[in-house]
Amino acid sequence: MTAPDSASAAPQLTVAVIGNPNTGKSTLFTALTGVHSRIGNYPGVTVEKKTGRFTLEGRSVQLVDLPGTYSLSPRSLDEMVSVEVLLGQQRDVGKIDAVVCIADASNLERNLYVVSQVLDLGLPTVLVLNMWDVAEHRGIVINVGELRSRLSIPVIPCEAHRRRHIEDVKQAIVSVVSQPPPAAPRVFPPEFYDEGLKLQSRLAEWGETNVPFYVAERLLLDVGGQFEATFSARHTEKLPAALTEARERLKVIGLKVPAAEAKARYAWARQVLNGAITLPPERTANHSDGLDRWLTHKVWGLAAFIAIMFAVFQAISTFSAPLMNLCEALQQGVGSQIGSLLPPGPFRSLIVDGVIAGVGGILVFLPQICFLFLFIALLEDCGYMARAAFLMDKLMVKVGLSGKSFVPLMSSFACAIPGIMATRTIENRRDRMVTILVAPLMSCSARAPVYALMIAAFFPSVAWAGGWITLHGVMMFVMTFFGAAVAIPVAWLFKKTLFKGETPPFVMELPSYKWPSPRIVAHRVYDRARAFVLRAGSLIFATSILVWAASYFPGDHTLEQQTSVQIEQVESKLADDPSLQAERDELVVRRNALSEQLLETSFLGRFGKGIEPAVRPLGWDWRIGVGVLASFPAREVIVATLGTIYSLGGDVDESDSGLQQALQNSKWPDGRPVYSIPVALSIMVFFALCAQCASTLMVIRRETNSWGWSLFTFVYMTTLAYLAALIVYQAGTAIGG
Repeated sequence: MTAPDSASAAPQLTVAVIGNPNTGKSTLFTALTGVHSRIGNYPGVTVEKKTGRFTLEGRSVQLVDLPGTYSLSPRSLDEMVSVEVLLGQQRDVGKIDAVVCIADASNLERNLYVVSQVLDLGLPTVLVLNMWDVAEHRGIVINVGELRSRLSIPVIPCEAHRRRHIEDVKQAIVSVVSQPPPAAPRVFPPEFYDEGLKLQSRLAEWGETNVPFYVAERLLLDVGGQFEATFSARHTEKLPAALTEARERLKVIGLKVPAAEAKARYAWARQVLNGAITLPPERTANHSDGLDRWLTHKVWGLAAFIAIMFAVFQAISTFSAPLMNLCEALQQGVGSQIGSLLPPGPFRSLIVDGVIAGVGGILVFLPQICFLFLFIALLEDCGYMARAAFLMDKLMVKVGLSGKSFVPLMSSFACAIPGIMATRTIENRRDRMVTILVAPLMSCSARAPVYALMIAAFFPSVAWAGGWITLHGVMMFVMTFFGAAVAIPVAWLFKKTLFKGETPPFVMELPSYKWPSPRIVAHRVYDRARAFVLRAGSLIFATSILVWAASYFPGDHTLEQQTSVQIEQVESKLADDPSLQAERDELVVRRNALSEQLLETSFLGRFGKGIEPAVRPLGWDWRIGVGVLASFPAREVIVATLGTIYSLGGDVDESDSGLQQALQNSKWPDGRPVYSIPVALSIMVFFALCAQCASTLMVIRRETNSWGWSLFTFVYMTTLAYLAALIVYQAGTAIGG
């Protein structure tokens, strides 16, 4: 008889990982799980759901990485997720078997606040004292045995970034489940617990069965919190009155809510640590203090920040450009190779122009995303990112955001996709949502070809200061930062309407500087790249196929395909007979003309003609309308689309003099020029503000877990772009542009 497999005999453990920000929680999670992790979103909220697993002694353990937090006092649906997970109320997670609390060993008093709240839940708990080396370097001596005795839970020193004592943490997680859960610390006077029991009993009378004492505790302490909002909606007449009466009774005994909780829990933390930790008599200055005198200085710190950010984004642009060009070249090469193996027809067009182009449209973003998150991971792991957020907080708070919004918005100048993904570092839901919604207004690199084409074609080559300043350069600068200027009032408006509420005080511990861990940095880059390809890539790919179908059908492509075959036949003989070049060029002109006609009669072209009355006030004809529609997968596609429309082929770029000349010569039926400086400005302003990027909208859908916010972003940005373009064109025309 075969013995049962030990891994299958023992049920999987589900363990939550929680801790303050900047305690190395993500580093420890990665060290415990390695590459065995998955990223998603909890249903209905923007909170990231990160799970991983490891196996020890035949026991499988699933770790659930909860967002970094200073407290378990939920004031929004997003903040409620952590508490619901710990209470076993998240269906996709299930019952929690144990909790791992990560604490900064060099700042234990602050970190024990959330530990005391976790202990109130009555779950088996492991306390990991991370950054043990930092505490030792600062002369802090911690009696781990005494701390274990006082807390009645396993306490494990750890250096996650060096992967020291990771096996001890794993062993403690597996063994703590078989031990009795710790008793909840009595941090409040007995009268408070009496009030909690009374409230718990009344909730049961109202039909709220199986309500944990922790929920009653949070109802009493969190004035206007998420629990109060949830239960008050179900017991409108009873609960608010009961809470008011209970809080008044607590106030009489000197327990004034909500200030009482912080006083009580910090007093408990000091009592626990008294005699178990020895601090140096005087805090000695260290290398972090020396660096911070410069890097957090209001003048020199800002200058250093600007220099670092410039270097980062210049490096992203420099390093990613060759790889992006390589991706595009590979896409074209694979497309040409596959296309040569297939006969002309809709199937070849689907594979080459739909599937391969769609995959290329995904992979072309990868270099930027990888380099951006490489630098973010390096700056976070070395400790500088916290300083950057601190520096920018005073500037960002003027529009209702915090310093943590700055880096994602700066990232969006390269590409909004990694910028939006970078908002996961923002704990406050309102700030994160506003940052996501305005990030696409930053002028990403995909808008540059549109600006370059219009500026080169319709603005004179004027120079000043001996040629150092040119009109073309000034226009590129203005258009690049136009969206950012508009984003300021838009963000302020969102914070005053859709996301009302005071900007939370900027609380962030500045971690000590340290050398980044190559393993951790590489894992974070891999995580984000994989998340983009798997989560947003499928949606981008589907959109590319839909746009291809709309531009291909329902026309008869027989003549175009026959001409393409003739071109291929002539090109195969060109090496032996150069005199065939003229014939080849004539065939290309014919094919381009056929492509123009087919695009005009396609579903996309018909829709473009249908919306011409709506875009006429912007100075546009149906061709520009089609270009805008076709550029939905990616803004820069408008250049290739205009090349097709004007019979120049789809392989032109913004510097093509033939395309510039074609735009200048384009006429309305009555002979008037279609393009002018007001029209060029109208197009540039529209593209500066519009949501013409399916990839960005798909990432917003993934990050917010809602199609509604993607639709809202598309509608508000398109409306804003239309109105701005209308004003620019009409005003420019009125003054004789």
